[in-house]
Amino acid sequence: MIQTFAQKVIDNVGQVIIGKKNITELALIALLCEGHILFEDVPGIGKTTLARALARSLGCEFSRIQFTPDLLPSDVTGISWYNLKSQEFEFRPGPIMAQIVLADEINRATPRTQSALLEAMQEQQITVDRDTYNLPRPFLVLATQNPIELEGTFPLPEAQIDRFLIKTTLGYPNEAEENDLLLRYARQDPMSDLEPVTTAAQIQEMQQQVRQVRVEDSVREYMVKVVRATRDHPAVDLGVSPRGSLALYRTCQARAAIQGRDYVLPDDVKAMTPTVLTHRIHISPQTRLRGRTPDEIVNEVVGEVAAPVFQ
Repeated sequence: MIQTFAQKVIDNVGQVIIGKKNITELALIALLCEGHILFEDVPGIGKTTLARALARSLGCEFSRIQFTPDLLPSDVTGISWYNLKSQEFEFRPGPIMAQIVLADEINRATPRTQSALLEAMQEQQITVDRDTYNLPRPFLVLATQNPIELEGTFPLPEAQIDRFLIKTTLGYPNEAEENDLLLRYARQDPMSDLEPVTTAAQIQEMQQQVRQVRVEDSVREYMVKVVRATRDHPAVDLGVSPRGSLALYRTCQARAAIQGRDYVLPDDVKAMTPTVLTHRIHISPQTRLRGRTPDEIVNEVVGEVAAPVFQ
């Protein structure tokens, strides 16, 4: 069921986003794990289009928040206002009260506004004037940030980055994909023809099914060894947290389900480790001066830790 669902969504989004099947799959993995995804890429790659196409394909309510330095936390969560007619305070929900939320250029907002997302992303609720409001389900935040332009930005704190289940990039299309893109958008926007292929209720049901995917003891122990190796690596100042271990476990379950399996393989661990763990480690300044990156360190760790072999 989950494999069929994933293929329908990937094919549907593929009508709008060309050549990014793996990115759509990562977004679905984040959705099935009730996590969130951070895209770090230059403008114009198609991040907003991907979010809109995904929301339409899933039949979910979509909201876009453009983060700027003057954005306030209440602009994200909503406000309580006094209704003179009823003489009562009423809650006016902000754009965070949607199922698929695009947090565009999240690093342009001040740390105070960025922190407004922490509770929403972790507890799937918001608190306004001591009142707590549950967010709609399913709930997925697709955040973007530009790694090139640093002027007027506020780097995301470690606690905020750790809230993202997956961090990835879209990258430029190849020559054939870019030609196909021009042809497809020549006469009309294909987004207008996109129809939902599932419902929110079905997504929530599949989120529960993903948790039932079997993880053998040897595969689970392999995950733990990979995570612990990031903490013991000499080039790493801050290794992956236990939240990262849980993220790796859940994403491997979701990847297995999307591929039609009810069990996790070591290959799932190897495939998910770069996008799940890389943004959770902090390498030493000396390592950065040598030109090494967190991606290289994580790939090195995966290569050094022996994977279990099934007969």
